[in-house]
Amino acid sequence: MSQLLTSTTSTATDLYAVDAEGLYKSFGKAKAVNGIDLRIKPGEIVAFLGPNGAGKTTTIDMLLGLSKPDQGSVTVYGKSPRQAIAHGQVSAVMQTGGLLKDLTVRETVELTASLFAEARPAEECLERAGIKDIGDRLVVKCSGGQQQRLRFAMALVSDPGLLILDEPTTGMDVEGRRDFWNAIHTDARRGRTVIFATHYLDEADAYADRIILVRRGQIVADGTSAEIKALASGRTVKASVSDLEQTAVAALPGVDEVELRAGMVTVHTKDSDAVARYLLNHTDAHDLEITSHNLEDAFLALTSDEN
Repeated sequence: MSQLLTSTTSTATDLYAVDAEGLYKSFGKAKAVNGIDLRIKPGEIVAFLGPNGAGKTTTIDMLLGLSKPDQGSVTVYGKSPRQAIAHGQVSAVMQTGGLLKDLTVRETVELTASLFAEARPAEECLERAGIKDIGDRLVVKCSGGQQQRLRFAMALVSDPGLLILDEPTTGMDVEGRRDFWNAIHTDARRGRTVIFATHYLDEADAYADRIILVRRGQIVADGTSAEIKALASGRTVKASVSDLEQTAVAALPGVDEVELRAGMVTVHTKDSDAVARYLLNHTDAHDLEITSHNLEDAFLALTSDEN
């Protein structure tokens, strides 16, 4: 599958939020990261996606300075990851851990703020994370979604330029997820850069400026949501029908799969016009609809082990 690359041209005065070149990382004989180049501009919201074992976590660990590449280089705002973190330019919101259950929400953020020479006020961080009203609640009494918002508030304390999110909305309800991403977009408009990993592909589709797909330690696609979807060739034709000869439809040019269930035929094809003409002219098909592939279809097509 050919790789789609976004334009990352810049002038000499531009400074990438993330500039990684030729990253390789192995654990024994297993290659976790196998030649990743990654340039992210300030203010971008980037979804970093791939199946389990694709190399996402290892790459993020290198961006956070938790792991060193076997080969290649990575800088964050022109500094090494550890230097950037020491200057408060990078924060991470991880899916689990990092919370002391016997402290209150406010005490947790205040404790985090005490670790930095310069920090945003705890009340401001709580408000931006949407949990100011539960500041006196013990962490142990918080729901999973509230604890994730608390991690977000902690990450905002140093006012980082780069925010790395790992499954940031786990445990949040629909309204909570929407409010969270509205806050993220507000920060991005102010110049904050966001890299996030998620299993909610609808979040990547709706909120990311750019989507990067990783498979077997390599980037296999990089572009906008629309560009990624376009890489999964073909469309889906659906119609209600009662007199269908499945083998005849399967023999049409470009047809990849035909499914007939409860009077509804679903055809995956590279030539949707040919399928539509056949169904309308040779069967009693009605309520016909043609749809392009969604992000999940593209994700599966581009990251499957069958490629």
